Amino acid sequence: MDVLNKLMAIDPNYIIMGFIVIFFSLEQILKAPFDFKNRISHLFQNVLFQIILVLLNVFFVTFQVYSIEWLNSNNIGLLYMLELPIWAKLVISLMFYDITAYWIHRATHVIPLLWRFHRVHHSDTSMDSSTVFRFHPLELILVFGVGNIITAALFGTDVFSMALYYFILYLFFFFEHANLNYPRGLNSTLGLVFVMPDHHRVHHQQDQYYTDSNYADIFILWDRLFGSYKMMPVEKMKYGLVEFDSAHRQSFLYLIKSPFLSIKRTSKNKSETQTRL
Repeated sequence: MDVLNKLMAIDPNYIIMGFIVIFFSLEQILKAPFDFKNRISHLFQNVLFQIILVLLNVFFVTFQVYSIEWLNSNNIGLLYMLELPIWAKLVISLMFYDITAYWIHRATHVIPLLWRFHRVHHSDTSMDSSTVFRFHPLELILVFGVGNIITAALFGTDVFSMALYYFILYLFFFFEHANLNYPRGLNSTLGLVFVMPDHHRVHHQQDQYYTDSNYADIFILWDRLFGSYKMMPVEKMKYGLVEFDSAHRQSFLYLIKSPFLSIKRTSKNKSETQTRL
């Protein structure tokens, strides 16, 4: 626990910076499965999302931590009704945060208002490690951030387990989004329990049939259990959303305002288009 405490004491922004330096550098050095151009410009556009999020989080993180600590001080949540070893409680807390994120993520694909914000992440037609940053800040704060408070209220999870969850989550995020070749054997070994890059690549496929699948962030078990698991060959994948496949709609400024615009969602596997309000 001492090692974990020291790890959690590190500013998460430094950890994220370390991850992007490592994975983005590897993408430039190693042979990649997809050949993308203008990588530095793409990185810059996506980093702008993270800068805005950091500025907004100065206010929200304080509220989030206060809320969870208040819930904990009043012994609210399932884990306060059970007598468990510290390590077991920590592992279960991580799973609770992850399954809540799974259902919230699934909801962002189904509920039109939430999709308006979540499509910013899916808009990236050249996914790489910097795509980890391409989330609309309001989605992360008002949807997933509030989701953490709900998790604590329901299950009794604490701030420490949330911090550890996010450390692991960001490692998985960079691992899953990076434009790198990974051993195919991962899918049939670790991929039976955990989300592997090929799983998440399916989730970023243009065809909506595949986009609306593989919602899990860490444990692919949730998709397997709840019927949202799909796979397809990597060589057949094309990333992004058809309606965002233009230079203008890939810019930071357009993407930031896009949730407030009425944009028709084009289903790649059908001739008709569907409007997501």
